Amino acid sequence: MKNIYKVKCIFYNMKKEKQKPNQKKDTLFAFLATFLSIIGFLIAILTKRKDKYVMYYAKQSLVIFIVAIIAGAVLSLISWIPIIGWIISFATNILILIVWFMSWINSLSGEMKPIPIISDWTKKINL
Repeated sequence: MKNIYKVKCIFYNMKKEKQKPNQKKDTLFAFLATFLSIIGFLIAILTKRKDKYVMYYAKQSLVIFIVAIIAGAVLSLISWIPIIGWIISFATNILILIVWFMSWINSLSGEMKPIPIISDWTKKINL
């Protein structure tokens, strides 16, 4: 019985050592960066510029914001086409919304999880 208790204590201490002391704070800032989009990016760059985890999601937020702005401009022209334009606009807006939600979920996970296509563009941003 004592050996089991010792093993539990050893594993418990190992788990504690792996966690960063500011992990909850970092995940909060990463979530704010993704949730608030460009404003969250600005908050992250002003307060947590040296934190790799927060900046990873702040860059994703910036890329999603830029893609949404460009898509909005293009879709405003395409939406003039009856039926097909509306379907393309709707599908693109849903896709951007899904990517945005994925960034929220990933930022709360505590790990730097890539989003397809978006993460490739974020790697090119050096701040």
